[in-house]
Amino acid sequence: MRVPVSWLAELVDLPAGISVEELDEAFVRIGFEVEGVHRPEPTTGPLVTGRVLEIEELTGFKKPIRYCRVDVGEAEPRGIVCGARNFAVDDAVVVALPGAVLPGGFEIAARKTYDHVSDGMICSVRELGIGEDHTGILVVGHGADSPAPGTPAADLVGLDDVVFELEVTPDRGYAMSLRGIARDLAAALGVTWRDPGDRPVPAWSGAPGWQVTVADPDRCDRFSMVALEDLDPAAPSPWWLRRRLTECGIRSISLAVDVTNFVMLELGQPMHAFDRAAVTGPVTVRLARDGEELTTLDGTTRELTGDDLLITDDTGPIGLAAVMGGENTEIGDASSAVLLEAAHWEPTGVSRTARRHRLPSEAAKRFERGVDPEMTVVALARAAELLAEHGGARVVGGLVDVDTRRPRPAVDLDAGLPTRLVGVDYTTEQVVAVLESVGCAVTADGDRLTVHPPSWRADLALPADLVEEVVRLAGFDDIPSVLPTAPPGRGLTETQRRRRSIGRALADAGYVEAPAYPFVGLGVPDTLGLPDDDPRRQVIVLRNPLSEEEPALRTTLLPGLLATLARNLGRGQRDLAVFEHGAVFLGGVGQPAPVPGIERRPDDGTVAAILGAVPDQPWHVAVALTGAREPRGWWGPGRPAGWADAVQAARLVAEAAGVRLFVRPGERAPWHPGRCAELVVGEGDDARVVGYAGELHPRVCAALDLPARTCVMELDVDALPPAPVPVGPPISAFPPVFLDLAFVVPDEITAAHVESLVRGGAGDLFESVRLFDVYAGPPVPPGSRSLAYSLVLRAPDRTLTAEDVARVRAGIVAVVELQGITLRSGDA
Repeated sequence: MRVPVSWLAELVDLPAGISVEELDEAFVRIGFEVEGVHRPEPTTGPLVTGRVLEIEELTGFKKPIRYCRVDVGEAEPRGIVCGARNFAVDDAVVVALPGAVLPGGFEIAARKTYDHVSDGMICSVRELGIGEDHTGILVVGHGADSPAPGTPAADLVGLDDVVFELEVTPDRGYAMSLRGIARDLAAALGVTWRDPGDRPVPAWSGAPGWQVTVADPDRCDRFSMVALEDLDPAAPSPWWLRRRLTECGIRSISLAVDVTNFVMLELGQPMHAFDRAAVTGPVTVRLARDGEELTTLDGTTRELTGDDLLITDDTGPIGLAAVMGGENTEIGDASSAVLLEAAHWEPTGVSRTARRHRLPSEAAKRFERGVDPEMTVVALARAAELLAEHGGARVVGGLVDVDTRRPRPAVDLDAGLPTRLVGVDYTTEQVVAVLESVGCAVTADGDRLTVHPPSWRADLALPADLVEEVVRLAGFDDIPSVLPTAPPGRGLTETQRRRRSIGRALADAGYVEAPAYPFVGLGVPDTLGLPDDDPRRQVIVLRNPLSEEEPALRTTLLPGLLATLARNLGRGQRDLAVFEHGAVFLGGVGQPAPVPGIERRPDDGTVAAILGAVPDQPWHVAVALTGAREPRGWWGPGRPAGWADAVQAARLVAEAAGVRLFVRPGERAPWHPGRCAELVVGEGDDARVVGYAGELHPRVCAALDLPARTCVMELDVDALPPAPVPVGPPISAFPPVFLDLAFVVPDEITAAHVESLVRGGAGDLFESVRLFDVYAGPPVPPGSRSLAYSLVLRAPDRTLTAEDVARVRAGIVAVVELQGITLRSGDA
């Protein structure tokens, strides 16, 4: 919202000498963010108004040129050459006399041009730096309505005016007008103000000027209209009105349209002017029928839905209610009869329509935030007055005012609530004074207040809203900046520590954290090749998604990670290792959550239903790799990332979580069959699959434009058992014994299983084991491979003997042979 200080000063008795900086601070104190302060470029030297006395058309040149005699308040008129043609004799114009310097350093001097001496310059708004229009001269009056020749023009054209650009939050629709901002600023500064909405409404007599029916009073609870005729279609908008519109960022179009825009800025009530000659039959406010069409004022033909509210006549739609009028009833160059409409529309419906049709009009911006329903008739009276004064229009017939509003409930407020919530001592008298300053009617019974919010504050519906008003106008600066004292003995929970440890472990291993939005498209399960019965297909679809292309909540972390891989590959990266840990949302649609009202706290049953509709949200961790895992260099050729790196990432996660992880072959989309590992915790009957790791299926890689053999791992962190209490390892002062054993192992037996057998067969002397070699080929029989392990044996109370080592070796061999595993011949 752009606010000219000169216009604001007409409504508010600003303190004498208040600076722009002090006004800026005042706006911030009452909750308006100042996005910019616009000052016109400086103009120096003589700049005055002049009256055009004579115009001589010069011929013989490539373009039309005029030589004008202009009275500038001196003894003799000045002769000025000008190429513009939008002014006439007796018009008042702005003249820069020799010695003036216009914005951009443009110096004015008397000079000979087109065979005449031009003793000054007649200025356009762009030459004055107050607008972009350069198509014609700025005309500031005509005849008796003109300022006296020689009047200093700087104040008249707004060269000294400052315009504040304010950010208005969505809940404060009243502040989308000078009326609303003036009221708040006056309360903050403790000065008086004049309400432009406090004006008498004429008693228009006679039958209603038009027949109107409102078929949907829930979406339009007040619709007002007056009919006018005898409007001079050629009547120009006065300069002061065009200046106000320009300063507020609105282009001047015609007198009728300019007046409705001016009243919208002044009172906050959007209006629309229909060409009365183009309206056929009674006006009806109704919902659209699916498939109906309307060509709006921007020339776009729009297909309507059953949720769009329309203004119609006998021919069909003539306006998209609260958003934009129809082209078929647009005010034109010959329009002399006008229907002026001002209404109060239900905000959420306006918001849906504006977004559906991508029409963020100035009217829609205000209606979707909420406007004052009491202003409809006042706005009509103000517009009719201006059209009569400047265009000769007159109202015919009586006022149309279809009003179906219901009484607005009062809000009960404990006068001590602001103090309890904010920590600042507000007296009851102070609370009442602040609420009354914003227009509330307050009845006090001790500390119990009954507050009737004003019609222009639709956002004041709860006690908390009233508390916010008290704090805002009493001053946010009064709130102490005191940090709460943290209670001792708390800190991170076990779950938080585990999650942080996992993130640190993966980061230390070279993975880069790449968090993604938890939203996915409905086609993701198909892209990942998930089976029809896979529970990960049961996604939860949001009612109001951030993007219509991604309306569902993720059931796996892989879509976001793989999208990150594809994005970075597209930007020239080749060696990537990324991870993410976060919640996934399982359980499908389930029972929809009820939507409780805001008038009271939900009962226990409603709260239980809401909580029951919340899906399971386990915490997962996932990694994705492609390219080189070890770069090449002088030390060697490097190594590409493979499935073993994804498995190792899972082992890092398990180690950070303090649990032991087992790996075995598995199969699950979107992993490649035969190159997928199940990640298991527990043994025997307690074994539980907590994740998968390996290579992506080639079809998934192709669908996502990823390199072949891209590897991923995903693991359910919440499914990991609690870490056991850590116990310090036994320390022995006796030397260790190192024992290497190589086994011939059938391909179907995993290395992890062999390791568990070795541990079990080693007995009490076992300290550690490490797989250090894998070999397949002659002399190892086909269908088998050689696995070589290095064991460390140690006794806590003695030095081991050869007999001790032989006994351990024999025990291990006996255990593995029961599983069909044999000792390699060289170790026999």
